[in-house]
Amino acid sequence: MSDSLPNLFLSTAHECSYLPDRAANTLFMDPRFPLSAELFGDFNRRGFRRSGDLIYRPHCQNCQACVAVRIPVASFVVSRSQRRTLLRNGDVRMVAKAPVFDDEHFALFLRYQNQRHTGGSMANPDAPTYMRFLVGRQVETVFYEFRTDSQLLAVAVVDSLPDGLSAVYTFYEPELPSRGLGTLAILSQVQLTHALGLPFLYLGYWVEASPKMAYKSRFRPLEGYRNGRWTRL
Repeated sequence: MSDSLPNLFLSTAHECSYLPDRAANTLFMDPRFPLSAELFGDFNRRGFRRSGDLIYRPHCQNCQACVAVRIPVASFVVSRSQRRTLLRNGDVRMVAKAPVFDDEHFALFLRYQNQRHTGGSMANPDAPTYMRFLVGRQVETVFYEFRTDSQLLAVAVVDSLPDGLSAVYTFYEPELPSRGLGTLAILSQVQLTHALGLPFLYLGYWVEASPKMAYKSRFRPLEGYRNGRWTRL
């Protein structure tokens, strides 16, 4: 860790985002503390994530189900089904964009939320709420568009870290399930991380008992942060 450390705060109990009928607590960094790239990387390597300006980690007294996971990209092996996803999307190009509001992105985000996360915390946000959710003031972030010649298919929000990239959030066209756009976004970020000469793509939290988190275990090898160290899952 850096010599100058921020205060950490523990939230009151709130509804768990991953497992039904459970309460959760969240440990978070003082958002007023200046966040350098080094400090952000330190916290990320210790299982923290970013949502807007909030750097946080689940901290539940009687549950350790949330496991921060990352892909060591030099060892990553594309599965046969993932290779088919790449072939199906041979007409898609990835384009880097600045992390600023874009009407086309926002319309896609709303379609995605309304069909894939109905009733979630980000259902029907206004534009400022949407941007506060995805972008942090002190973090280097890029919006990667996935496009064909005629259509925006997906947007991956990605943070830069000293030791890799962090897949913050991806939203995509919900009417095109056969393309496997979520898988395509992760595969493309693995390729980008490797091209940048960085070792890890961080995927956030994996919860073994949560069906909506199952897709992360399909990217192998996968490392998890448990008991203060990263090990292969």
